[in-house]
Amino acid sequence: MQVFAQQVVDGLTWGALYAAFALSIVLVYRASGIVNFAQGEMAMFSAFFAWQFHQWGAPLYLAIPGAMVVAFLAGAATERVLIRPLAGSPDHMPLVIITLGLMLVLNSAAGWIWGVQSREFPAMVSGPVITLGPVVMSRQSVVIVGAVVVIAALLFVLFQRTRVGLAMRAAAGNPDSAQLIGVPVGRMLMIGWGLAAAIGALAASLAAPQLFLQPNMLVASLIYSLAAAVLGGLDSPVGAIVGGLCVGVAENLAGTYISWIGHDFKQAVALVLILGVLLLKPEGLFGVRKVARV
Repeated sequence: MQVFAQQVVDGLTWGALYAAFALSIVLVYRASGIVNFAQGEMAMFSAFFAWQFHQWGAPLYLAIPGAMVVAFLAGAATERVLIRPLAGSPDHMPLVIITLGLMLVLNSAAGWIWGVQSREFPAMVSGPVITLGPVVMSRQSVVIVGAVVVIAALLFVLFQRTRVGLAMRAAAGNPDSAQLIGVPVGRMLMIGWGLAAAIGALAASLAAPQLFLQPNMLVASLIYSLAAAVLGGLDSPVGAIVGGLCVGVAENLAGTYISWIGHDFKQAVALVLILGVLLLKPEGLFGVRKVARV
């Protein structure tokens, strides 16, 4: 029972990170109707910026927000320069190819600038582990879970209680009608991409102490995060959080209790979840079923 409880707690910690990445995927999908396959590499690149700012002497509590600002600007610029020129096309395949190309470019650029060797990224907090009954948690894990809770709360307030958030929802849900009532649709979509990039930067910076900073550190996490977004619903921020926690716990328990999966084959759990959801409930647990008139 103690092993089970420990694996659930560890799964929730990783699930919180997957939830943060899934949130960034959902924000981009709601803004542009595509899955941004470069989301992981954008987050990784931002984590390198945080590490670089720290190397230049900035304390970590300033280096990470600085990287988030850079990520926000880069995400908004990506939407404006690469995505918007093709956004009106009924075929989304060119946009998907652009995000795949951007993923390759960022991965190669990170290796060219900072090298491919792993670098140690400092944790936000240090100290002895925290004991909660039969389980233990590192202080960094507590920070990760707390950060995701704060992100979720801020996004809820943004989308439910502010004019900017309501305008973003209108621009994503029905851009033509939103434009007719004076909503600057292009600017709102840029903000959506920027927010997604900033959230990814925070998640990557929190994950880097466990994963070690290197260009390929988020490849597996992107697969888990896609599974979380698909499970919860690609248009549902709440679903992204629930899906991330479910994926984190599921892959941890499967790696522990299913002997032929183990640690090295845990990605299969995410792929099975994606396949199962797409076959049984394509809109996800919290997604909205789309009805098209023919």
